[in-house]
Order: sequence, then C-alpha cells, then structure tokens
Amino acid sequence: MWVYVALLTATMAYAAAQDTSGVLVQPVADVDLQRYSGRWHEVARLPNRFQDRCASETTAEYALLANGQVQVVNRCRRADGSLMQAEGRARRADRDGPASRLEVRFAPRFLSFLPMVWGEYWILDLTEDYSAALVGEPGREYLWLLSRTPTLDAPTRNRLVQVARAQGFPVERLLWS
Repeated sequence: MWVYVALLTATMAYAAAQDTSGVLVQPVADVDLQRYSGRWHEVARLPNRFQDRCASETTAEYALLANGQVQVVNRCRRADGSLMQAEGRARRADRDGPASRLEVRFAPRFLSFLPMVWGEYWILDLTEDYSAALVGEPGREYLWLLSRTPTLDAPTRNRLVQVARAQGFPVERLLWS
C-alpha cells in the first residue's frame, strides 16, 4: 500500500514538473455547491487508469453534507454489463478558498489525514444554469466534460473544449462517451 502511495505521489509530482505551457489552470471564481449537487453525466474525459474498465453510462452524483463536505458517488457500466461504483468525499482545497477548488478522496476515511489520498478537483467552467461543467486539475492529467443529461448540445460542448484547450489540456486525447 505504501509503495503504491509513494508511486502515485511521485507520478503526480513528475506530471506537474512537465508542464511547460506557461498557461495556468484557472477554476471559475466560485460555485454554489448546493446547485452543483445532483447527478452529472460524463460526456467526455481524458483517459485515466481508474476509469479503464468503464464502457458506458458514467455518472457522478454529488450531495452537499451538513459539514460542508460533498458526498461523491461515481458509477459506470463495464463492458460485461455490470455496474462499478466508487464512493468518496470532497472538500474545499482551502477552507477559506473558493468552492470551485475542491479535493476529493476515494481512499478509506481512516487515511484522510494523508495528503496524497486527496486529488485536486477544480471546476474550470460552468454554465450559468449549472447544466454543464468542465472539471480538471492543475497537472492537466485529468479532465471531464459533464452534463446534467447524457448528451450535450454542440455549442456548449465546443465552449467547454475551447476553455480546456486555452488552459493547456490535451483535448485531442478526449474520449467521448
């Protein structure tokens, strides 16, 4: 377990060091987490190891908790038709910072004290009506286009992709749901 954590930390540090774009990843100014709560459908994502077995119907469900944290339930359907689910928690990256900069963990609660079990989750763009969102992190390793519905209209999709491209994400690698 500790070897895995050390490797993950080293990988994240290496990815951050490789950023030579000079463009900073910027989240939106702030987010109303109550309005953000609910079900989101994945429209596209950058390939990542923890979603390798997801074939379709990928969703994320967020619920704002009384303590200000967010309950996170991610689901997807595997190629064999079975459902895969992961439950976690999100919190503000900085207690006094914007709600658009979160960190999320799927590791067991008893490991919450370890900084490396928390991954950055930044809301980079959000439609005014909270119907579509772009989520990523400063290392540009992870990126998701999310929608309240399984499909997203072309103008909104194009806008989210353009925001991601302008912030230096490799949008040509996006996997479309």
